[in-house]
Amino acid sequence: MSRRHLHLNVNILHAGFFASAWRLPESRPGAFTEIAHYVKTAQIAERGKLDAVFLADTPSLAERPDLRSFLSLEPTIVLASIAAATEHIGLIATASTTYNEPYNVARRFATLDHASGGRAGWNVVTTADAQASANFGLEAVPDHATRYARAQEFTEIVRLLWDSWDDDALVGDKAAARLIDPARLHAIDYHGRHLSVAGPLNLPRSPQGRPVLVQAGGSDDGRDLAARFAEVVFSVGQTPEESRAYADDLRRRAARYGRGPDTLVVLPGLATVIGSTEAEAKRRREELTDLIPVAYGLSRLGATLGVDLTQYDLDAPLPEIAIPANGSTTFAQAILAHARRDGLTLRQLILSLGGGTGHRIVVGTPEQIADDIEHWFRAGAADGFNLMPDVLPTGLETFVDTVVPILQQRGLFRRAYDGVTLRDHLGLDRPASHFAADAPQRLSA
Repeated sequence: MSRRHLHLNVNILHAGFFASAWRLPESRPGAFTEIAHYVKTAQIAERGKLDAVFLADTPSLAERPDLRSFLSLEPTIVLASIAAATEHIGLIATASTTYNEPYNVARRFATLDHASGGRAGWNVVTTADAQASANFGLEAVPDHATRYARAQEFTEIVRLLWDSWDDDALVGDKAAARLIDPARLHAIDYHGRHLSVAGPLNLPRSPQGRPVLVQAGGSDDGRDLAARFAEVVFSVGQTPEESRAYADDLRRRAARYGRGPDTLVVLPGLATVIGSTEAEAKRRREELTDLIPVAYGLSRLGATLGVDLTQYDLDAPLPEIAIPANGSTTFAQAILAHARRDGLTLRQLILSLGGGTGHRIVVGTPEQIADDIEHWFRAGAADGFNLMPDVLPTGLETFVDTVVPILQQRGLFRRAYDGVTLRDHLGLDRPASHFAADAPQRLSA
């Protein structure tokens, strides 16, 4: 498939992008804990020929769970259920490098790749969440530099483990009583500052060679991690110019690691509110916004910015706030830039975010949504989008039934899947093993 065909994922954010999505008549309040909800959403995405579904994750109870549905189910287990109920859609899940171990993550995602016939992807995050740290016995969130140094080692180890079996290591010679060729297995013997892993993995190389590596980071360390390892990058951008600058910077950094520009697929987040007319779409946005408790918006925004916002006047301009040194710098940067660019009060900022964390929201008819997507795509500001429909699954169903046909008619998006793996959908090559040409140490027979 041409590299200049649009790529579309859907981020299954429990009830939907808006914090109030669970309160609409069409929504079931408990759907965020039901596997069937995620399976149905994924089946709609597959009907629309989307590249993948994506599940975010935080290993802690969300702020103000009394006011909004939240990330709850363990994502790789959900994706295994989706894999059994679909045939083509890619399956991307988040797993933190701060609160996991490389061997477990490598094994989990390689298993998902085998189970799905080559549709798995791992979203690498470092998790700057105090409650998560407490859940894993830490007194405080590890500092930014430490989290990213560990993430560099962690990701390198996982890639080596995924390569630790040659593609032909499983021999299966019944006559010779030879199941595995030990000479084609590789100990990785990794010893770093933060992590040490012997290897090899205890299962064969997966259908994609390696599951697709995904990352999202706006800080300098985050961009460097993405430039070194990521094949798909989820980004935050409010303007085409801003997004294009981010993608250009990422590809310049990737070139320093010997990577070509076509090895990266950059997908900004895009929340959508769709109506049959512009007025109808605006009414839906207003309805969703009016249902968001201000207390929730303050809590969510304050957690992202690392500030107690209850001390400020809701109807005064947002005060000067420093980007948190040890928090979610990507979203904090995007939110503060958005507030300053548009001169928003604190209340206006909360309402403009829809209870979210800084992703762009587009409100309009299917044609207007398609026009916006095409503009960003043709301007080189995006290779596609990580979609976040206002309400799930209905918002995605509307997108698939009304926006996707327009994109297909314009020759921007596929009418059928051209391959079977997530790499096929994304136009990414199957990677050669690190050990293919010159294996350093082999296990004895």
